[in-house]
Amino acid sequence: MKLVIFGASGQTGKLLVEQALEKGHDVTAYVRREGSLTLSHPKLRVVIGKLNDSARLQEAIAGADACFSTLGGGSLTKRSPELTEGISLIVKQMELLKVSRLIYLSSIGAGESRFLMGPVLRFFITGLMLRVPLADHSTNEECLANSKLNWTIVRPGSLTTGVKTGKVRHGSDFIKLSGNPKISRADVAAFMLDQAGSKLYGKKGVWLFE
Repeated sequence: MKLVIFGASGQTGKLLVEQALEKGHDVTAYVRREGSLTLSHPKLRVVIGKLNDSARLQEAIAGADACFSTLGGGSLTKRSPELTEGISLIVKQMELLKVSRLIYLSSIGAGESRFLMGPVLRFFITGLMLRVPLADHSTNEECLANSKLNWTIVRPGSLTTGVKTGKVRHGSDFIKLSGNPKISRADVAAFMLDQAGSKLYGKKGVWLFE
C-alpha cells in the first residue's frame, strides 16, 4: 500500500514509518524540518513542508491508499492552532484528492472517551494535567467526524517506550477504566498500521491499552 504519515519525525511516527517499511509498504513521510527524519530506505519518500502548505500536502497525499496522523501540539499549557488548522487542511486535501482513509492518533480522555475514566481521574487528567493537548485532539476528532473521510480515531492510554508485544486490548464499546492504563508506542504504531486495510473501526473511535 501507499501510505502517508504526518508527524513522521515524532516518537510514534518514526516507529510507524519503520514498521510500515518492514511490511513492504511505500511510505511518504511528511515532516516540517529537513533532517528531522534520518531514516533512509528505497521505499521511503520524505516531503518537507508546513501543515498550512496546501501544495506540499497535495504532493504528499496524491495517490495514497491511506494517511496517518501522529501529530501533537507539544505543549501542556498552550493550544496549538498549527495542529488543529493543519488537520483541517489535511482533511480538505484528502477529500479533494479522493483519498478517504485516515487513521488519527488521539488519546484516551479526548472527545467522549473522557467518560471512560472515573470522575476523580477525569478531573485530574482532562481538567488539569492534559487539558490543553486533549482540547486540541477533541477539536481534531470533531473535524474528522464532520468530514467525508473513512476515519479511525485511535485513543491509547499513557504511552511508554516499551517493545512491541502484539498483546493489546482494544474496542469501541463503553468501558470503565481503572488506574492509569498504558501501552507502548511500538504497539500503538503496529495497531494503527493494521487499521489501514481494516474495516473494523471505520468511522469509530477506539480505545487501546495493554
